Amino acid sequence: RKNLVNFIVATTKPWNIKAFKKYSKQIHGKWYLITNNSDLKLNKIKVLEPRFIFFPHWSWIVPKDIIEYTECVCFHASDLPYGKGGSPIQNLIIRGIKKTKLSAIKMTEKLDSGPIYIKYSLNLHGKAQAIYSEMSHLTWKMIKKIVEKKIKPKSQIGKSIEFKRRKPKQSEISSKVTIDKLFDHIRMLDAETYPKAFLHYGNLRLEFHNAKLKSKVLEAKVKITKK
Repeated sequence: RKNLVNFIVATTKPWNIKAFKKYSKQIHGKWYLITNNSDLKLNKIKVLEPRFIFFPHWSWIVPKDIIEYTECVCFHASDLPYGKGGSPIQNLIIRGIKKTKLSAIKMTEKLDSGPIYIKYSLNLHGKAQAIYSEMSHLTWKMIKKIVEKKIKPKSQIGKSIEFKRRKPKQSEISSKVTIDKLFDHIRMLDAETYPKAFLHYGNLRLEFHNAKLKSKVLEAKVKITKK
């Protein structure tokens, strides 16, 4: 066991931490988990000498010295180079897109522009939490394949389209929204740690989740708090 290769997974989302505990046991090697940006430092990384660092759903820019030190892989929920940038799931759903790809890419200094190891199909139905859970499962299938098959990444091909990262204030529901668009708006924000779709009514804040749409009738649960 002294000859085991080291790997690091850096992630903050609860569903990805849960997946790490489940799937890392199934891939040969010694696996380490980082859940805080303050722990992602080159001096700490060098101690472990990882073959790869995987970044499922990481919210910070990875320092250049780490990218240059070892092979870093991130996972982006769009069919790159279409959909570079922030909030890909929400930006795709807003555009009425039903299916996309989860892309495993080699990190470079330019965001979401590195060569691609592999892409897997990703369905965009259901609420965001279900989509992220499926992404987590697919991510580990990709990690296993990258590690075991020694896949070499290939340059991105096609026209580059960039998305802008959404801000919490954009979760507010528009007064001009249709029922179909409202359903998408609620479900695309319905995940742990995400700002839910909301309305302000007087001094109250109404947050919506668990939306269901049937025969043009929309039902959703609402949480009401003071502003």
